[in-house]
This record gives sequence, C-alpha cells and structure tokens, in this order.
Amino acid sequence: MKNHTPSYLKHQFLIAMPHMADPNFAQTLTYIVEHNANGAMGLVVNRPQELSLADILEQLRPDEEPAPRTLNVPIYLGGPVQTDRGFVLHSPECSYQATVELDGVSLTTSQDVLFAIAEGRGPQQSLITLGYAGWEAGQLEEELADNAWLNCPFTPDILFATPNELRREAAATSLGVTLSLLTSQAGHA
Repeated sequence: MKNHTPSYLKHQFLIAMPHMADPNFAQTLTYIVEHNANGAMGLVVNRPQELSLADILEQLRPDEEPAPRTLNVPIYLGGPVQTDRGFVLHSPECSYQATVELDGVSLTTSQDVLFAIAEGRGPQQSLITLGYAGWEAGQLEEELADNAWLNCPFTPDILFATPNELRREAAATSLGVTLSLLTSQAGHA
C-alpha cells in the first residue's frame, strides 16, 4: 500500500451518506472543527434539540428571568460526546473568553457568549450546540474510505442562513450531488 499524506478536513462540512446507519449521525451535517493525525472533532449542525437558550440560561443563572427572545434560540445536538458542554459557532466579529478563529467563523466554548446572545449584544450570527462528535486517530479517514461521508468546503451561508432541515441538502448541492439520488448501494459495488 502506497503511503500518502492524509488530507485533513478541518473547516469542512461532513455530509452523512444516505446509508449511514449510526443513529448519532444518520442524516447529519457536521462541521469539522479540528482534524489531524490524532483524530478529529466536529459539531453536528442540523439536529435541533427540544431545548432553547432560555432553558440553558435557567440552569446557568436560575435567579434571572431569561429574555423572551431567548425562547426561540434553538440548541443543537452537536454530537454524542460531553453532551452537557456547550459549543457556539458564530460570525467572527465578536470574541469572548474562549474563542478560536476558524477562517470566517469562530468557535466559543465559554459561557459569556451565551449571556451576550441573551442580552442582544452577541455575534450577528450564531449556532449553539451541546456535545460534540469525536473520532480517534485514523477513524474518520477509514469512514471516508468506506463512503460513509461526503465532504465539502465550509460556507457560512449553509450554517447561518439555511434552515436546519435544508443544510445537509445545501451542502451536498454545493458539490453538485443530489442526496436523494444516492442509493444505499453507493460504494459497495
């Protein structure tokens, strides 16, 4: 087997193929935050939970009445790991205690961003997840080789300007792929 340098997918979207059986990832679109020789970390960005920002603020600041606008801010299930930990993907014009710049989008893991969003002075665009998806070294590469995923370049529009139920399709369309035409037999000739 020829040894080649792996191409890492940091700052790309992973589109779950239609035959993805893992219930954690079936029908998902995942933003890859980090991918290197040690593994990968991503956030599923199209699975809203039965939670709103108001619910989370009640836990963080039980003495304060959450602002009405926080009732409609959805919380997404970012993945099956550390589901009590918050991750906020947002437009890069604001920075907080724990913010990482990711080329056109920022990731914040400190609570101050949630309070800023609640008070109406947060980033212009944001998506809040609880939990993340993690892959061990080489695991994501194997799954890609098995045709479990398609990958495409990240675009903020898909993340922030597309309704969650259309994000996966929009990402596939950016590759010229129509997911509904892919059968579960793809890649298993």
